[in-house]
Amino acid sequence: MAALWKLMSVAAACCAVLAAAAPAATTAADFYASLPPSCDSQIYCQGDLLRVIQNAHLYTDSKTFIDKKLLQSPDDTLADFDAFMQTYKNAPTNAQIQSFVDAHFADGDELVAVDLEDWVEQPALLGRIADPQLRDWASQLNVIWKSLSRKVNDTIKDNSDRYSIIYVPNHFVVPGGRFRELYYWDTYWVVRGLILSDMSSTIKGILENFFYLLDNYGIIPNGARVYYLQRTQPPLLTPMVYEYYQATKDAAFVRDHIALLERELEFWLKNRTLQVNKDGKTYTLAHYYAPSKGPRPESYWEDYTNGEIFADEDRKEEFYVDLKSAAESGWDFSSRWFITDGTDEGNLTAIHTKYIVPVDINAFVYYHADLLSQLHSELGDVDKAASYKQIATQLQEAITAVLWNDELGSWFDYDLLNNKQRTYFYPSNMAPLWTKAYDPANTVQIARKAAAYLKGLDLLSFPGGIPTSLKNSGQQWDLPNAWPPLQHIVIRGLQDTQEPSAQELAFELAQHWIASNFKAFQDSDEMFEKYDAELFGQYGGGGEYTVQSGFGWTNGVALDFMNMWSDRLVANSTSSTQ
Repeated sequence: MAALWKLMSVAAACCAVLAAAAPAATTAADFYASLPPSCDSQIYCQGDLLRVIQNAHLYTDSKTFIDKKLLQSPDDTLADFDAFMQTYKNAPTNAQIQSFVDAHFADGDELVAVDLEDWVEQPALLGRIADPQLRDWASQLNVIWKSLSRKVNDTIKDNSDRYSIIYVPNHFVVPGGRFRELYYWDTYWVVRGLILSDMSSTIKGILENFFYLLDNYGIIPNGARVYYLQRTQPPLLTPMVYEYYQATKDAAFVRDHIALLERELEFWLKNRTLQVNKDGKTYTLAHYYAPSKGPRPESYWEDYTNGEIFADEDRKEEFYVDLKSAAESGWDFSSRWFITDGTDEGNLTAIHTKYIVPVDINAFVYYHADLLSQLHSELGDVDKAASYKQIATQLQEAITAVLWNDELGSWFDYDLLNNKQRTYFYPSNMAPLWTKAYDPANTVQIARKAAAYLKGLDLLSFPGGIPTSLKNSGQQWDLPNAWPPLQHIVIRGLQDTQEPSAQELAFELAQHWIASNFKAFQDSDEMFEKYDAELFGQYGGGGEYTVQSGFGWTNGVALDFMNMWSDRLVANSTSSTQ
C-alpha cells in the first residue's frame, strides 16, 4: 500500500494544473478539444437539442428540462428534432420550442415514495432532550424523514436511455425541493440524523446505493443523474461507513465494501492532486477539478449566458471547467473561488477554482485515508492500516505546512496563481479541526488559537448562524447565508478538541443555530437548505435558484446538535436574538 502514496506523488508530479485529466495536449486548444462531455447522452448532456432548448430558457430553473423523461427513444427524438429545426429554418420561436418539448418530454415518473420499515415514532434521542419544545421539534424532524424518502422506479433499470436519473437499487433520503435524486455530500449529514433516529437499515441501503454507483461508474457522482457523471463531490462515503460501523458494529458490511472505499481514495489521489512548492519543499495536495466540455447541463442557460463575456472559445471552456469544479466542491458559487489580482474581488467570471488549493478537500481526503486506516485496524489488517496511516500523516503534514497560519490561528485556502494563502474567512477553514488533520500533540494549542481566531471575527454577533463568508457577493455561498454543514464542521470541530474555551464557543454557536432554526420552523413549518446569518429565524437566498425546503442535511445537523447538548440547548435563547 505504500505504493499508493508513491502513485499519488507521481501523478501529482506529472500533472499540470490544467492537464490532469487530458490526453497529451500540447496547447490549450488541444486540451479543451480533448475534454469529454458531461455524459454520452445527446439529449441530456450535449448536442444541438440540449443547446437550443436550454438556451430558449423555457423554465425559470434550467434543471426542470433535463429532469424530464423522453416519450420515445433518443434516436426518434433526435430525428424529430432535426426535422423540427429544418421546418423552422434553424430559428424556431420559444413557443415552437415549447411545443416540441411538450410533445416529446414529460415530467418524470422515475421516483416513488416508500415506507420506511425501520422508522420508529420514539427514537431514543427524544428521551435525552431536556427542553420540551426542542423534544417536540426533534419528534417532528423525525417524521420528516418519511416525506423525504424515495426509491427509483424499477422500470428505469431497463429504460435508462429515456431518463437522466441513474438507477440505484435501494431507497434513500433526498435533500428536498428541486433536489429530488440521491446526492453525495448532503447525505453525510442525513446519515448522522438517521443514526439518531435509530434507522440503521435505511442507512445501510443508502450506503449500498453509493457502492453501486462507485462500482459502476468509478466515482460517486455529484448526484444520481447522468449529467453529473464527470464530477463528484467531497468524498464523505468513508466517514458515512465509519459512522454506520460505530453505530452498528457491522464489521461484515465494512469488510465486504472496503475495497470500494480504497478505490475512491485512489481516484482522488490520482485525479485531484497537484504539487505545491512552499519554503523550498514540495507538497502533494488536493483540489477540486472537474474537467468536461461545455456548460453544466442542469444550468446550461446560466453558464452559456455568463460565458458569452469571453470571446475566446478556449477561455470560455476554461470558465465552464471552473464552474463545474466549484460545483464539485458543493460551494456553487462563492467569492471563495474568485481570483482577481490576488484578491477575492470580481464576479462569477473571475472564477478560478482549479487554481485554489482548498482547506476542506484536503481535510476530507486526509479523513478518508485516516478512517481507512482505522477500519482496516478494526478488521485486523495491520499492514493496510499502517499504509493508510502513512498517507494520512503525509497529507496532514502538507496541510500544516501549506495551509496552516500559526500567527492568525487558522487554516486558509492557497492561491496557486499568486503563491500565497487566501486569508479570508470561510467556515471551511476549520475543516481540519473537524477531521483532526493536525498533530494531536498540538491539540490544545491549535484549539485555543482557532477559538481565538473565530472569536476575533465576532461570529456570535450573527443571530442566524455562522456566515459562509464575510463578503456579500450575491452568490449563495457567501454572506449573509449560513449553511448547515458548515455550522457542523466548525461547531463539531471545536467541540471535539476537548479544550474548554473551544467547547464553550461551540455551544454558544450551536445555541444560536438551533434557536434560529427553531424560530424559522415555528413560523413556516419548514426546514430550509440555508438560513440568513444576519436575520434571526429567516431562510437564506441568492444564487441560481430559490431557497429549497425539506431539508435533509439541515435536519441531520439539528438532531446532532440536540444530541450533543441534550441537557443544555433550549428552543428560545435570548442571546441568540440580540
